Amino acid sequence: MQILKQHTLVLKYLHDHLNRNQFLILAGILVGLTTGIVAVFLKSVVHNLHVAIDAQLEVFNYPYLNLFLPLMGILLTVWVVKVFLKGKDGKGISNLLIDIAQRSGIMAQYKMYSQVVASALTVGFGGSAGLEGPIAVTGGAIGSNFARIYKLSYRERILLIGCGAASGIAAAFNAPITGMMFAIEVILVGAVFSDFIPLIISAVCGALISKVILDDSILLEFKSLKEFDYQNIFYYILLGIFSGLVSVYYSRSTMKIEHFFKHQFKWSDYSKAIFGGLILALLCFLFPPLFGEGYSSVKILASGSANSLLNKSFFDIPQLGDWALIIFVGFIFIFKSFAYSFTVSSGGSGGNFAPSLFAGAFSGYFFAAVNNKLNYHSLPVGNFTLVGMCGVISGVMYAPLTGIFLIAEVTGGYDLILPLMLVSTSAYAIARMFEPYSMEKKHLIAKKQIFTEDYDQNLLGLISPEEIIDNEYEVIYADSSLIDLLKLIRQSTRNIIVCKNHNEKFVGFILFDKVRKFLMDPELQEKLTVKELISKTKFEVDTSDSIVDIINKFEEADLWYLPAFENGEFKGFISKTRFLSAYRNKLRLTLS
Repeated sequence: MQILKQHTLVLKYLHDHLNRNQFLILAGILVGLTTGIVAVFLKSVVHNLHVAIDAQLEVFNYPYLNLFLPLMGILLTVWVVKVFLKGKDGKGISNLLIDIAQRSGIMAQYKMYSQVVASALTVGFGGSAGLEGPIAVTGGAIGSNFARIYKLSYRERILLIGCGAASGIAAAFNAPITGMMFAIEVILVGAVFSDFIPLIISAVCGALISKVILDDSILLEFKSLKEFDYQNIFYYILLGIFSGLVSVYYSRSTMKIEHFFKHQFKWSDYSKAIFGGLILALLCFLFPPLFGEGYSSVKILASGSANSLLNKSFFDIPQLGDWALIIFVGFIFIFKSFAYSFTVSSGGSGGNFAPSLFAGAFSGYFFAAVNNKLNYHSLPVGNFTLVGMCGVISGVMYAPLTGIFLIAEVTGGYDLILPLMLVSTSAYAIARMFEPYSMEKKHLIAKKQIFTEDYDQNLLGLISPEEIIDNEYEVIYADSSLIDLLKLIRQSTRNIIVCKNHNEKFVGFILFDKVRKFLMDPELQEKLTVKELISKTKFEVDTSDSIVDIINKFEEADLWYLPAFENGEFKGFISKTRFLSAYRNKLRLTLS
């Protein structure tokens, strides 16, 4: 505790004596190192669990015991989340995006460790998911809480969330540029050039920690590549189109299974875990490479030793020759989305990064192997395996630059940069033709929960309807006389008056501008009643409406005020003035 206090005092001193840019660089280093250590710890734990599992299977000679380990991991994850995390695991990049858009980038402290524990159990026991998403969420939470401790502004807090995510991805792959690109494409909105420096430093720190501590066998690295042949450009473009279609299939099948578990499957959490774990056991029984992250299988594919994947599988049929392996690989990339979805939707924890890379590698190999078998053109299967990874990750996560630089960095150079660019952009374009938004963002954007592609929209997302409702208003009853109304106007400072019936139900409103012309005309005052001055509008605001919906209603109604309701009960008015004031306050907070 004394060391922690001293650490805090030192940082407090530095915060007070460094300028903004200097302190952000220091913060980027600290967040990057911390996240890098967490990422290395998580990768090491999962790797050692897999080594221990393999060793035990050899000792006891139970070849199918590992099929039920993912079920055990999912059940343990559900138990830990329910008992120790009180049902709050905060999993998924989508939750991080909600924290940015809806909670000003303030992430709960438990997210600094919840994903590490949950994903270690799920993936460590063979769940078909990845560690990169949990690492990115953990890094983002570390950055957010660092910013909160030192009372940094909204913009600085979001930047440190990006720094944590960048460091986590960089450490997971020993790929600093990939980490930075991931943060820019997926996490950050409105990043300016000066923000790149802390991002770069954080990513470098994460990658450095990974390089120093992790063994090369744990990292995703490839050495044997063939030189790029310009004669294969046409086939790379076809691979890009194919990868885009695979991405759309992967995303849609994943979302359908997740929707089924969330909205239609009414069993208890443990029953869901058992059901999902048994389905996963069946998939791993039929297709063993679906066990765990699958990076070892990807390395085998890219190294030219793919036939070893057929060992002890039902597809090891000599009569089929090479077609046995091709069919086997084809089924694997088709069912990977099922394996991932059943793992996560049934209660497990893990990210989508590794599964998309896995599906991309197997689809790239399938594309090249089918082409070679049909003798159309001899293609380098290893290169197409790697470039296929780039294509599917670009089409699933809508992060083409992340895909390009990831494969470039894990292959140790930029020999494949041209095919990577071709396949990445082609797959991204094809995916966007079918789905405007990535699977991480689609349901959130549909609910108006995040607006990550527009900085102004992000600011609007920080405004809640409750904070812009004016619930202080004058009331007059519909059967009152105009004289009563004029007395009320003389005493009031407001431009709008609520009109109710004697059951206290809202019936409309009266605008001061509409009454103004009667103030100096006693004859009209005697003839008119309050009922004749009531204004109504079909454009009403509900407290559950999003800010964008409210803006659209203002534009269509062409009014300065709109009545607001909650469950049919009148709550007050929303005015453009109050809305603009709230927007200016949010803008001021982000710049302060």
